[in-house]
Amino acid sequence: MTAAPPLDAPAPVTKHAEAPLTLDTAPPRTLGFGGQFALWGNLGVSLIGFTSAATVLGESGSELSFTAAVTAILVGTAIGTAMLGVAAVIGARTGAPAMAVLRGLFGTRLSYLPTVLNIAQCIGWGVYELMVIAMGAQTVAGTQGWRWLFVLLAGVLTTTLTIWPLGSIAVLRKYVAFAVGVAMVWFTVQLGRQGFPDPGAGNWKGFLHATDAIIAVSVSFVPLAADYTRHSRTAAASFWGTFSGYSLAQVWCYVLGLIALLQSHGDSSKIFDSFTGVAAGWAFLLVLVLRESDQSFANVYSTAMSIHNLLPKVDRRLLTGGVGVLVTALALQIQEFTDSYYAFLGLIGSVFVPLLAVLAVDYFLGAGRRGWNLDQDAPARWSMLLPWAFGFATYQYLAPTAIAGWWTDFWTSAQQTLHFTPQEWSSASLFGFLVPALATWLLTLLRPSGATER
Repeated sequence: MTAAPPLDAPAPVTKHAEAPLTLDTAPPRTLGFGGQFALWGNLGVSLIGFTSAATVLGESGSELSFTAAVTAILVGTAIGTAMLGVAAVIGARTGAPAMAVLRGLFGTRLSYLPTVLNIAQCIGWGVYELMVIAMGAQTVAGTQGWRWLFVLLAGVLTTTLTIWPLGSIAVLRKYVAFAVGVAMVWFTVQLGRQGFPDPGAGNWKGFLHATDAIIAVSVSFVPLAADYTRHSRTAAASFWGTFSGYSLAQVWCYVLGLIALLQSHGDSSKIFDSFTGVAAGWAFLLVLVLRESDQSFANVYSTAMSIHNLLPKVDRRLLTGGVGVLVTALALQIQEFTDSYYAFLGLIGSVFVPLLAVLAVDYFLGAGRRGWNLDQDAPARWSMLLPWAFGFATYQYLAPTAIAGWWTDFWTSAQQTLHFTPQEWSSASLFGFLVPALATWLLTLLRPSGATER
């Protein structure tokens, strides 16, 4: 028997190459700039993104000006998507899925911790996406019924896409991206010509908080990026395809959502009324509803890729099929998410901002320069847990997640003990990245060249 090729060895490219079925098979390098631009451009447009414009505008009575809100969207997207691009490059260079990459950072056994967290958040968002698709379909159909049918159809479509992931990305590039672009142009022209109020004219207070929210949205894809960019032909194509595609789409999506929100007088529940209220609005909204399946596709496929880090020999088609059935079943049972569940997903998300910092610094400035061990027997690197934990604590100290009263009380008590009150400049995302990045860099300086951990 011949040994399986290492994870970072590119497989020969064939005309109909697909993603490998097991973790120890090298990935085909079929994706160029165009394919990745289309993938991330589609992921950057979301029905959730339209309604999330409310997090940028701010609360009623203290809204940002339209100019300030758009600037926050631009700045937050640029920062967050640059972080996403770094994760994309690491995936392209190593050829490993996102959670398998963490074997090099933590060792195989310790990489199971972030892997389990990522599985939890991907399943949660996958369920939510199916629910959003069903709600969008109900809006287009003008009915409150047939929810079960729309969820089931969305689940079947999502699962089918995950069986042939590279083929699905090719379809996104050739057809879906064009259709979505036409729909976005139509809504931009139709909504823009109607005009909109600017209740926060001249107000920039809350600008950094809005920027922080946008950064968090971009960074939410960090633990998924390498699952796709491992198939990139070059590292440059992975970075620029990811950065340009996602940045353009997210800015466009949030600005359009902001206009629709202002036309709805700040009521996010009526945003889609603005879309269906324009000529042929229902038809173009249907395009966006169908396109939303690429969001659920990404979450289901990346759940399976994360499980692959735990079960590397299992056929990925069995994993994606099983996850697709699970997510669909949960979406059929759950009618709505509670605030505590949103908070739980937010808590998990805050894990990955500092994790990216540790990952990037160690890969480019630390042990990664000598080559990471991504094998099944990669030894534990316990010291890498310290800057990650330090960064998570920094993030929660600045912006405690409201997952439970005792959790929030703990961090607010810590703030009081240290006589600190969160300020306009205290961005949880930025400091949650910078602090662990600095801590990891200091560890690389303290560790002798060539030293290893056991």
